[in-house]
Amino acid sequence: MSELFLVRSRSPLRLGLAGGGTDMESFYSNYGGCVLNATIDLYACCTLKLKHNGKIRFVASDIGEEFEIALTDYIEPTGALKLHKAIYNRIVKDCNKGHPIGAFKMTTYCDSPPGSGLGSSSTLVVSIIKAYVEFLSIPFGDYDIAKLAYEIERQDLQMKGGKQDQYAATFGGVNFMEFYKDDRTIINPLKVRKWILSELEQSLILFYTGVSRDSGVIIEEQNKNIENKSEETIKSMLAIKQEAFEMKDALLRGDIKAIAESMRRGWEAKKSASAKISNSNIDRIYDLVMDAGAMAGKISGAGGGGFIMFLVPPSKRMKIIHLLEQEKAGRTMPCHFVDEGSQSWRINK
Repeated sequence: MSELFLVRSRSPLRLGLAGGGTDMESFYSNYGGCVLNATIDLYACCTLKLKHNGKIRFVASDIGEEFEIALTDYIEPTGALKLHKAIYNRIVKDCNKGHPIGAFKMTTYCDSPPGSGLGSSSTLVVSIIKAYVEFLSIPFGDYDIAKLAYEIERQDLQMKGGKQDQYAATFGGVNFMEFYKDDRTIINPLKVRKWILSELEQSLILFYTGVSRDSGVIIEEQNKNIENKSEETIKSMLAIKQEAFEMKDALLRGDIKAIAESMRRGWEAKKSASAKISNSNIDRIYDLVMDAGAMAGKISGAGGGGFIMFLVPPSKRMKIIHLLEQEKAGRTMPCHFVDEGSQSWRINK
Protein backbone atom coordinates (compact mmCIF):
# COMPACT_ATOMS: atom_id res chain seq x y z
CA MET A 1 0.00 0.00 0.00
CA SER A 2 1.20 3.50 -0.81
CA GLU A 3 2.03 5.99 1.94
CA LEU A 4 -0.22 8.44 0.10
CA PHE A 5 -3.22 6.17 0.61
CA LEU A 6 -5.65 6.61 3.49
CA VAL A 7 -9.16 5.60 4.50
CA ARG A 8 -11.89 7.59 6.20
CA SER A 9 -15.15 6.41 7.73
CA ARG A 10 -18.07 7.87 9.58
CA SER A 11 -21.15 6.42 11.27
CA PRO A 12 -24.25 8.27 12.49
CA LEU A 13 -25.38 8.56 16.09
CA ARG A 14 -28.94 7.62 16.93
CA LEU A 15 -31.98 8.80 18.82
CA GLY A 16 -33.72 6.06 20.77
CA LEU A 17 -37.40 6.75 20.14
CA ALA A 18 -38.96 3.76 21.92
CA GLY A 19 -38.14 0.37 23.34
CA GLY A 20 -34.71 1.24 24.73
CA GLY A 21 -33.52 -1.26 27.33
CA THR A 22 -35.35 -4.21 25.82
CA ASP A 23 -32.22 -4.72 23.68
CA MET A 24 -30.30 -5.96 26.72
CA GLU A 25 -29.54 -9.68 26.58
CA SER A 26 -30.95 -10.32 30.05
CA PHE A 27 -34.34 -9.13 28.77
CA TYR A 28 -34.54 -10.11 25.10
CA SER A 29 -33.28 -13.66 25.68
CA ASN A 30 -36.37 -14.30 27.82
CA TYR A 31 -39.02 -11.91 26.50
CA GLY A 32 -37.82 -10.69 23.10
CA GLY A 33 -36.82 -7.08 22.58
CA CYS A 34 -38.11 -4.40 20.21
CA VAL A 35 -36.57 -0.98 19.62
CA LEU A 36 -37.48 1.95 17.38
CA ASN A 37 -34.65 4.36 16.63
CA ALA A 38 -33.48 6.84 14.00
CA THR A 39 -30.04 8.08 13.02
CA ILE A 40 -29.18 11.78 13.03
CA ASP A 41 -26.55 14.05 11.49
CA LEU A 42 -24.03 13.70 14.31
CA TYR A 43 -21.19 11.29 13.62
CA ALA A 44 -18.33 9.21 14.95
CA CYS A 45 -15.44 9.52 12.50
CA CYS A 46 -12.20 7.64 11.82
CA THR A 47 -9.14 8.19 9.61
CA LEU A 48 -6.63 5.38 9.07
CA LYS A 49 -3.33 6.11 7.33
CA LEU A 50 -0.57 3.61 6.54
CA LYS A 51 2.88 4.49 7.92
CA HIS A 52 6.39 3.09 7.50
CA ASN A 53 7.73 3.79 10.99
CA GLY A 54 7.09 0.35 12.52
CA LYS A 55 4.52 1.72 14.97
CA ILE A 56 0.78 1.63 15.62
CA ARG A 57 -0.63 4.91 16.87
CA PHE A 58 -4.15 5.68 18.05
CA VAL A 59 -5.28 9.31 18.52
CA ALA A 60 -8.69 10.21 19.95
CA SER A 61 -8.61 13.89 19.08
CA ASP A 62 -11.93 14.78 20.75
CA ILE A 63 -10.93 13.57 24.21
CA GLY A 64 -7.20 14.28 23.95
CA GLU A 65 -5.97 10.70 24.41
CA GLU A 66 -3.18 8.97 22.46
CA PHE A 67 -1.50 5.58 22.49
CA GLU A 68 1.51 4.29 20.56
CA ILE A 69 3.19 0.88 20.44
CA ALA A 70 5.70 -0.95 18.26
CA LEU A 71 4.19 -3.15 15.55
CA THR A 72 2.50 -6.15 17.19
CA ASP A 73 -0.27 -8.70 16.69
CA TYR A 74 -1.86 -8.03 20.10
CA ILE A 75 -2.38 -4.98 22.31
CA GLU A 76 -3.53 -5.44 25.89
CA PRO A 77 -7.00 -3.78 25.93
CA THR A 78 -6.59 -1.84 29.16
CA GLY A 79 -6.08 1.79 30.08
CA ALA A 80 -6.52 4.56 27.54
CA LEU A 81 -8.32 3.83 24.27
CA LYS A 82 -9.19 0.24 25.16
CA LEU A 83 -11.90 0.23 22.48
CA HIS A 84 -9.31 0.99 19.80
CA LYS A 85 -7.04 -1.75 21.15
CA ALA A 86 -9.77 -4.40 21.40
CA ILE A 87 -10.97 -3.71 17.86
CA TYR A 88 -7.42 -4.01 16.52
CA ASN A 89 -7.03 -7.36 18.26
CA ARG A 90 -10.21 -8.79 16.75
CA ILE A 91 -9.41 -7.55 13.25
CA VAL A 92 -5.93 -9.10 13.43
CA LYS A 93 -7.28 -12.39 14.82
CA ASP A 94 -10.45 -12.76 12.73
CA CYS A 95 -9.61 -10.96 9.50
CA ASN A 96 -5.83 -10.92 9.04
CA LYS A 97 -4.85 -14.51 9.97
CA GLY A 98 -3.26 -13.35 13.23
CA HIS A 99 -0.70 -11.14 11.49
CA PRO A 100 -0.14 -7.45 12.31
CA ILE A 101 -1.95 -5.15 9.90
CA GLY A 102 1.14 -3.01 9.44
CA ALA A 103 2.25 0.32 10.82
CA PHE A 104 -0.47 2.97 10.77
CA LYS A 105 -1.93 6.00 12.48
CA MET A 106 -5.62 6.04 13.38
CA THR A 107 -7.36 9.28 14.34
CA THR A 108 -10.91 9.30 15.70
CA TYR A 109 -13.44 11.80 17.02
CA CYS A 110 -17.12 12.01 17.80
CA ASP A 111 -19.53 14.92 17.36
CA SER A 112 -21.13 14.09 20.72
CA PRO A 113 -19.41 13.78 24.10
CA PRO A 114 -19.02 10.36 25.78
CA GLY A 115 -21.96 9.41 28.00
CA SER A 116 -24.38 11.49 25.94
CA GLY A 117 -27.02 8.79 25.46
CA LEU A 118 -26.74 8.86 21.66
CA GLY A 119 -24.75 5.65 21.40
CA SER A 120 -21.42 7.39 20.80
CA SER A 121 -19.14 4.59 22.06
CA SER A 122 -20.80 1.86 20.01
CA THR A 123 -20.97 4.14 16.98
CA LEU A 124 -17.24 4.81 17.25
CA VAL A 125 -16.60 1.05 17.33
CA VAL A 126 -18.63 0.66 14.13
CA SER A 127 -16.69 3.46 12.44
CA ILE A 128 -13.33 1.94 13.35
CA ILE A 129 -14.40 -1.48 12.09
CA LYS A 130 -15.73 0.11 8.90
CA ALA A 131 -12.34 1.76 8.32
CA TYR A 132 -10.55 -1.57 8.71
CA VAL A 133 -13.07 -3.22 6.37
CA GLU A 134 -12.26 -0.62 3.70
CA PHE A 135 -8.52 -0.64 4.40
CA LEU A 136 -8.15 -4.43 4.20
CA SER A 137 -11.00 -5.10 1.73
CA ILE A 138 -12.72 -7.40 4.26
CA PRO A 139 -15.91 -8.97 2.76
CA PHE A 140 -18.25 -7.85 5.56
CA GLY A 141 -21.90 -6.87 5.18
CA ASP A 142 -23.89 -4.68 7.57
CA TYR A 143 -24.95 -7.51 9.86
CA ASP A 144 -21.32 -8.72 10.09
CA ILE A 145 -20.05 -5.27 11.11
CA ALA A 146 -22.78 -4.69 13.71
CA LYS A 147 -22.39 -8.17 15.18
CA LEU A 148 -18.61 -7.79 15.51
CA ALA A 149 -19.01 -4.37 17.14
CA TYR A 150 -21.45 -5.86 19.65
CA GLU A 151 -19.15 -8.80 20.44
CA ILE A 152 -16.14 -6.54 21.01
CA GLU A 153 -17.98 -4.33 23.48
CA ARG A 154 -20.18 -6.80 25.30
CA GLN A 155 -18.08 -9.98 25.18
CA ASP A 156 -14.42 -9.05 24.70
CA LEU A 157 -14.49 -5.98 26.94
CA GLN A 158 -17.47 -6.96 29.10
CA MET A 159 -18.94 -3.47 28.75
CA LYS A 160 -22.54 -3.20 29.94
CA GLY A 161 -25.18 -2.19 27.42
CA GLY A 162 -27.72 -3.17 24.83
CA LYS A 163 -27.62 -4.13 21.19
CA GLN A 164 -29.39 -1.36 19.28
CA ASP A 165 -26.53 1.13 18.95
CA GLN A 166 -24.24 -1.03 16.83
CA TYR A 167 -27.03 -1.88 14.39
CA ALA A 168 -28.37 1.69 14.19
CA ALA A 169 -24.89 3.06 13.37
CA THR A 170 -24.28 0.38 10.75
CA PHE A 171 -27.64 0.38 8.96
CA GLY A 172 -28.71 4.03 9.39
CA GLY A 173 -32.18 5.45 8.85
CA VAL A 174 -35.35 4.76 10.83
CA ASN A 175 -35.41 1.15 11.98
CA PHE A 176 -37.66 -1.14 13.96
CA MET A 177 -35.33 -3.69 15.50
CA GLU A 178 -36.18 -7.09 16.95
CA PHE A 179 -33.89 -8.99 19.30
CA TYR A 180 -34.29 -12.63 20.29
CA LYS A 181 -32.34 -15.36 22.09
CA ASP A 182 -29.66 -17.35 20.26
CA ASP A 183 -28.25 -14.09 18.85
CA ARG A 184 -31.11 -13.62 16.37
CA THR A 185 -31.47 -9.97 15.30
CA ILE A 186 -33.86 -8.62 12.68
CA ILE A 187 -33.53 -5.06 11.35
CA ASN A 188 -36.69 -3.71 9.71
CA PRO A 189 -36.04 -0.41 7.85
CA LEU A 190 -39.14 1.77 7.97
CA LYS A 191 -40.19 3.70 4.90
CA VAL A 192 -41.37 6.87 6.60
CA ARG A 193 -42.69 9.60 4.34
CA LYS A 194 -40.51 12.69 4.04
CA TRP A 195 -43.20 15.06 5.27
CA ILE A 196 -43.59 13.00 8.45
CA LEU A 197 -39.86 13.16 9.20
CA SER A 198 -39.87 16.89 8.41
CA GLU A 199 -42.77 17.45 10.82
CA LEU A 200 -41.01 15.38 13.47
CA GLU A 201 -37.81 17.40 13.01
CA GLN A 202 -39.77 20.66 13.39
CA SER A 203 -41.24 19.26 16.61
CA LEU A 204 -37.98 17.93 18.07
CA ILE A 205 -35.62 19.69 20.47
CA LEU A 206 -32.44 17.94 21.54
CA PHE A 207 -31.04 19.27 24.81
CA TYR A 208 -27.69 18.25 26.31
CA THR A 209 -27.88 18.40 30.10
CA GLY A 210 -24.15 19.02 30.41
CA VAL A 211 -23.81 15.85 32.48
CA SER A 212 -21.93 12.86 31.09
CA ARG A 213 -23.07 9.69 32.82
CA ASP A 214 -21.77 6.15 33.21
CA SER A 215 -24.50 4.10 31.57
CA GLY A 216 -22.94 0.89 32.87
CA VAL A 217 -24.05 1.59 36.45
CA ILE A 218 -27.66 2.13 35.40
CA ILE A 219 -27.67 -0.85 33.05
CA GLU A 220 -26.14 -3.08 35.72
CA GLU A 221 -28.98 -2.24 38.11
CA GLN A 222 -31.59 -2.92 35.41
CA ASN A 223 -29.90 -6.21 34.55
CA LYS A 224 -29.89 -7.24 38.18
CA ASN A 225 -33.58 -6.41 38.52
CA ILE A 226 -34.40 -8.38 35.37
CA GLU A 227 -32.31 -11.39 36.40
CA ASN A 228 -33.96 -11.36 39.84
CA LYS A 229 -37.32 -11.19 38.03
CA SER A 230 -38.35 -8.03 39.85
CA GLU A 231 -42.08 -7.79 39.17
CA GLU A 232 -42.02 -4.00 38.86
CA THR A 233 -39.00 -3.97 36.51
CA ILE A 234 -40.35 -6.74 34.24
CA LYS A 235 -43.72 -4.99 34.07
CA SER A 236 -41.97 -1.71 33.16
CA MET A 237 -39.81 -3.35 30.50
CA LEU A 238 -42.80 -5.06 28.89
CA ALA A 239 -44.57 -1.69 28.80
CA ILE A 240 -41.48 -0.13 27.17
CA LYS A 241 -41.49 -2.90 24.57
CA GLN A 242 -45.18 -2.32 23.81
CA GLU A 243 -44.52 1.38 23.24
CA ALA A 244 -42.05 0.49 20.47
CA PHE A 245 -44.98 -1.04 18.56
CA GLU A 246 -47.30 1.86 19.43
CA MET A 247 -44.81 4.51 18.34
CA LYS A 248 -43.93 2.66 15.14
CA ASP A 249 -47.60 2.67 14.10
CA ALA A 250 -47.99 6.35 15.03
CA LEU A 251 -44.82 7.30 13.15
CA LEU A 252 -45.87 5.54 9.95
CA ARG A 253 -49.24 7.34 10.14
CA GLY A 254 -47.60 10.70 10.81
CA ASP A 255 -49.63 11.14 14.00
CA ILE A 256 -47.38 13.41 16.07
CA LYS A 257 -49.90 13.59 18.91
CA ALA A 258 -49.92 9.79 19.20
CA ILE A 259 -46.09 9.75 19.05
CA ALA A 260 -46.01 12.21 21.96
CA GLU A 261 -48.50 10.15 23.96
CA SER A 262 -46.42 7.02 23.40
CA MET A 263 -43.24 8.87 24.39
CA ARG A 264 -44.86 10.03 27.64
CA ARG A 265 -45.96 6.51 28.51
CA GLY A 266 -42.55 5.12 27.60
CA TRP A 267 -40.75 7.67 29.77
CA GLU A 268 -42.91 6.86 32.79
CA ALA A 269 -42.31 3.13 32.28
CA LYS A 270 -38.56 3.68 31.82
CA LYS A 271 -38.27 5.58 35.09
CA SER A 272 -39.93 2.67 36.89
CA ALA A 273 -37.25 0.24 35.64
CA SER A 274 -34.45 1.82 37.73
CA ALA A 275 -34.21 4.56 40.34
CA LYS A 276 -31.05 5.87 38.64
CA ILE A 277 -32.65 6.67 35.25
CA SER A 278 -33.90 10.10 36.31
CA ASN A 279 -32.80 12.56 38.99
CA SER A 280 -33.86 15.88 40.46
CA ASN A 281 -32.13 17.93 37.74
CA ILE A 282 -33.64 15.92 34.89
CA ASP A 283 -37.07 16.10 36.53
CA ARG A 284 -36.72 19.87 37.00
CA ILE A 285 -35.80 20.47 33.34
CA TYR A 286 -38.53 18.10 32.17
CA ASP A 287 -41.19 19.88 34.26
CA LEU A 288 -39.94 23.31 33.13
CA VAL A 289 -40.28 22.41 29.45
CA MET A 290 -43.61 20.61 29.87
CA ASP A 291 -45.01 23.67 31.70
CA ALA A 292 -43.86 25.79 28.73
CA GLY A 293 -46.06 23.77 26.36
CA ALA A 294 -44.03 20.71 25.32
CA MET A 295 -45.98 17.60 24.35
CA ALA A 296 -43.52 14.98 25.66
CA GLY A 297 -39.92 14.32 26.56
CA LYS A 298 -37.55 11.52 27.47
CA ILE A 299 -33.90 10.78 28.07
CA SER A 300 -32.08 9.33 25.06
CA GLY A 301 -30.10 6.32 26.19
CA ALA A 302 -29.75 4.66 29.57
CA GLY A 303 -30.55 7.78 31.61
CA GLY A 304 -28.92 9.73 34.43
CA GLY A 305 -27.78 12.55 32.13
CA GLY A 306 -26.75 13.07 28.54
CA PHE A 307 -29.40 14.26 26.08
CA ILE A 308 -33.09 14.85 26.68
CA MET A 309 -35.31 14.92 23.62
CA PHE A 310 -38.51 16.94 23.68
CA LEU A 311 -41.46 16.96 21.31
CA VAL A 312 -42.98 20.43 21.12
CA PRO A 313 -45.55 22.21 18.95
CA PRO A 314 -43.49 23.91 16.19
CA SER A 315 -45.17 27.21 17.08
CA LYS A 316 -43.58 27.02 20.55
CA ARG A 317 -40.22 25.67 19.41
CA MET A 318 -38.19 28.90 19.63
CA LYS A 319 -39.81 29.93 22.91
CA ILE A 320 -38.77 26.62 24.51
CA ILE A 321 -35.27 26.76 22.99
CA HIS A 322 -34.78 30.24 24.50
CA LEU A 323 -35.99 28.86 27.84
CA LEU A 324 -33.52 25.98 27.71
CA GLU A 325 -30.68 28.30 26.73
CA GLN A 326 -30.98 29.82 30.21
CA GLU A 327 -29.71 26.53 31.62
CA LYS A 328 -26.03 27.42 31.94
CA ALA A 329 -24.78 23.84 32.24
CA GLY A 330 -26.56 22.58 29.12
CA ARG A 331 -27.21 23.48 25.52
CA THR A 332 -29.62 22.72 22.71
CA MET A 333 -28.28 21.06 19.58
CA PRO A 334 -29.83 21.02 16.10
CA CYS A 335 -30.29 17.62 14.52
CA HIS A 336 -31.77 16.16 11.36
CA PHE A 337 -32.57 12.59 10.43
CA VAL A 338 -30.25 10.82 8.00
CA ASP A 339 -30.79 7.68 5.91
CA GLU A 340 -27.19 6.58 5.42
CA GLY A 341 -25.54 4.20 7.82
CA SER A 342 -21.82 3.66 8.27
CA GLN A 343 -19.77 4.79 5.26
CA SER A 344 -16.12 4.50 4.27
CA TRP A 345 -14.02 5.79 1.39
CA ARG A 346 -10.45 5.95 0.13
CA ILE A 347 -8.39 9.07 -0.42
CA ASN A 348 -5.29 9.31 -2.57
CA LYS A 349 -3.22 12.16 -1.20
